Amino acid sequence: MRGVNTMRAISQDVLGGPEVLKEVQLERPAPRPNEVLVRVCAAGVNPTDWKHRAGGGFLGEPPFVLGWDLSGTVEETGIGVAAFTPGDEVFGMLPYPFGHGSHAEYVIAPVRALTRKPAGIGHVQAGALPLVSLTAWQTLVETAELAAGQRVLVHAAAGGVGHVAVQIAKARGAYVIGTASAGKHDFLRSLGVDEAVDYRSTDVTEAVRGVDVVLDTLGGDNAVRSLRVLRPGGIVVSIVPVGTREFYDEAARLGVRAARILVDADRAGMQAIAALVTEGRLRATVAETFPLSEAARAHESGETGRTSGKLVLVTA
Repeated sequence: MRGVNTMRAISQDVLGGPEVLKEVQLERPAPRPNEVLVRVCAAGVNPTDWKHRAGGGFLGEPPFVLGWDLSGTVEETGIGVAAFTPGDEVFGMLPYPFGHGSHAEYVIAPVRALTRKPAGIGHVQAGALPLVSLTAWQTLVETAELAAGQRVLVHAAAGGVGHVAVQIAKARGAYVIGTASAGKHDFLRSLGVDEAVDYRSTDVTEAVRGVDVVLDTLGGDNAVRSLRVLRPGGIVVSIVPVGTREFYDEAARLGVRAARILVDADRAGMQAIAALVTEGRLRATVAETFPLSEAARAHESGETGRTSGKLVLVTA
């Protein structure tokens, strides 16, 4: 029976397929200094969730509750929190990777991981944005220092990170080349892609040249081969943070730059994202929503690799 101090959450006791995800009752946490307790309304599901569920992440052995995206309402504030009061609508990303836990009715968040939810969007839209938007922002703006007029190649441009990265790049005044299967090219054009490339029928690294920035979402050989499309001094930024030295060695040989990043929680980045949303320059495409209790089905859908945009869990 659910009590006033408990909450529903999606947890797992073993690593494995989507079937290991179970709805459980857990004690509702209390915020410590500089933390807030958020009543989660919506939380995105990302590839990192199913990778960690299966055992390919940083968290080690379960039990644990996954989820880094969140949009919801501040329920309680800890000592020293001046930015928010109970009732404020907020969104953000929990510190990655060890701050997980948003696939639940309530979660604790550091106050500086959150910002106010734009009034013009609902919780589902807001819950879809944080992790992918921060990843794209930290890749394109902070690491690559993308400027107006530059040429950007976004791999898997119809995916969660990719479709947001396209919009951020266009907002920065860039010319955007996006890769996707031919059936998704109309979707890419609706986002503002200037040039869509079918990776199934075209060797992208042979067909594209003179690029200033590449956002690599695949890692491995794709990251290394993408170095060839760059102009001198250009940069490939991979969001797959592990790999061999070949990526850096080949970049040095070609006179270009290579970087790998791991997304990090950041209020300034979230405020920049919120501003783009308010200006109408950024919106997540939500492919499907699922009740919290059907998290396993969301994982199954995501692992097909056919989703355009984002999957979101809702707690109501």
